[in-house]
Amino acid sequence: MALSRREFLGAAALGPLAVKALGDSPLPTRDFGRTGVKVPILAFGCGSRYMAYEDDDEAVAVLGRAIDLGITYLDTAHSYGNGRSEERVGRLMATRRKEVLLQTKLGARKGDDARRQLELSLKRLKTDHLDVLHVHSLESLDDLAAVEAKDGVLRVVMEARDQKVTRFAGITGHADPASMKVALERHDFDCVQMALNVARARMQFDASGPNPVKMAEASYEALALPVAAAKGMGVIAMKVFGQDRLIDEAPPEKLLYYALSLPVSLATVGMPKPELLDRNVQLARSFQALSEPEMRQLRASVGEARRTALARFFRDHRDA
Repeated sequence: MALSRREFLGAAALGPLAVKALGDSPLPTRDFGRTGVKVPILAFGCGSRYMAYEDDDEAVAVLGRAIDLGITYLDTAHSYGNGRSEERVGRLMATRRKEVLLQTKLGARKGDDARRQLELSLKRLKTDHLDVLHVHSLESLDDLAAVEAKDGVLRVVMEARDQKVTRFAGITGHADPASMKVALERHDFDCVQMALNVARARMQFDASGPNPVKMAEASYEALALPVAAAKGMGVIAMKVFGQDRLIDEAPPEKLLYYALSLPVSLATVGMPKPELLDRNVQLARSFQALSEPEMRQLRASVGEARRTALARFFRDHRDA
């Protein structure tokens, strides 16, 4: 059901009455790893796709309606929109903080910088605590060394967990599955967020750039996901639509269901138009796991040129 902007803002103002019009079946939930927390299988991505809303009031209305519809996991970061994303989320937190699981990410690598980012993020979000705090966008083994430095960002994230500033600590990655595997093996993260989609499943990254390979050899799905599952981490799938670069390769429901058929807790999705919020909620409510043959067929359906182009895009991509 697509709504015009005027209709959407009017519906958002009606709150629960508008939700009733879409039907009131709840979103499915899953365990968030070993944390003891249940999460909806769909999260609201507040990165570049959210920043596509030029009007702040409209953006806040979309997010409020998402919460009404059961998308209670909110995914933002210190860097998104140069802070504007967190500010938009913060406008709702005065009245809705208890309804949501709130996640942000720190991009700094030095401890002092990370502490300043965390302080500013909490101020923007109008809260004194987070549910999830991530090290943002692990890029390489050299980057991991900076993260792990004596007074690096990892220490800040773990201190925040110890001090109850955040309930859970995690790490995210777009482009280097091998370094993510090492990070997950070394550290006691509660959760991890990684790029998982039908194209990324069969790519590796090295000094020569992205290269198509057999899935078993290198990918987040093959390298990092098994470590996360074995350690009982909550896994957040991202880039399931490849920033919409995969929409012409497979139907949206197949792309979303592919990610949700992996051993993940939820998928975070950007929704740059109000009608995409409605579509994705309906897809999540109707989720049925794909069979392994269906998943193999989807992976094979994406051509080498498209996979390579997508991999190159995400190698330099920072969702801001």
